[in-house]
Amino acid sequence: MRDRFDPLPPTSSPNAPSPTPDQSTPLSAPHGRYRTIFISDTHLGTRGCKAEFLLDFLRHTESDPLYLVGDVIDGWALRKGFYWPQAHNDIVQKVLRKARKGTRVIFVPGNHDEFARRYAQHNFGGIEVEQEWIHTLADGRRLWVTHGDLFDGVIQCAKWLAHVGDWAYEFTLRLNSRLNSLRARLGLPYWSLSRFLKLKVKRAVSYVGQFEEAVAREARQRGVDGVVCGHIHHAEMRMVNGVLYCNDGDWVESLTALVEYGDGRLAIIDCSAQRRGAHAAAARTAAAGAVAAEIAEARPA
Repeated sequence: MRDRFDPLPPTSSPNAPSPTPDQSTPLSAPHGRYRTIFISDTHLGTRGCKAEFLLDFLRHTESDPLYLVGDVIDGWALRKGFYWPQAHNDIVQKVLRKARKGTRVIFVPGNHDEFARRYAQHNFGGIEVEQEWIHTLADGRRLWVTHGDLFDGVIQCAKWLAHVGDWAYEFTLRLNSRLNSLRARLGLPYWSLSRFLKLKVKRAVSYVGQFEEAVAREARQRGVDGVVCGHIHHAEMRMVNGVLYCNDGDWVESLTALVEYGDGRLAIIDCSAQRRGAHAAAARTAAAGAVAAEIAEARPA
């Protein structure tokens, strides 16, 4: 692993709120400039990717560096069937444009884009590919950046089971989409079935806690102050046995990112509120259309 880069002078966004140090409660997504942004699990190439929200986030935020913490492109899904709409291409072009304009973009591949791991320590269009990284916060704390799949027993010990789980997950996402279309017509807000089921099941088997402890234990052995990862699609920031554990979530369900402010404070920002607002607006439009149709039908010919 190469040496870390020199930290930038502290900067802060005039539009961003002032969180308490290491804000663990997700904040609504403010636009502006951050010292560092971490995103992962965008799963470009799948129908579950919320590309329009991710693109809006990238258009309205700036940072240096920008970390892509794995599962950016879903190679597993693309091998089963090609799906690549214009919005997914726009995201790739936006990241490349940021790199051309001077943003340092560091890509740490995950298990769904593991094909990129063979290109570690190479640069493609200004995007640096690395197996892992050490990021130094403005206040001097050192964070180990890794996708996290190496600490998932299912991925390492039974990869075929991981693929079965991936298929079940995609099925749940499709069901979730139809369910929320119905909820929108009924005037109900967006609700993530897949997120609900995943958290219920994983809590039952203590999966999330075991994952967090395993990653934090490795970070402590490496002598760093904390770790930034993704993989399990569960945004979280908390101390685990004396190590700061940060998971930046995903852009399939939670629509979250981890950001660093100019003084080294960290926060999870949440774009899902924007999505709920979009669903509510769609529901209001549908309801207004239904009322208009009823009025038109009631009028005498």
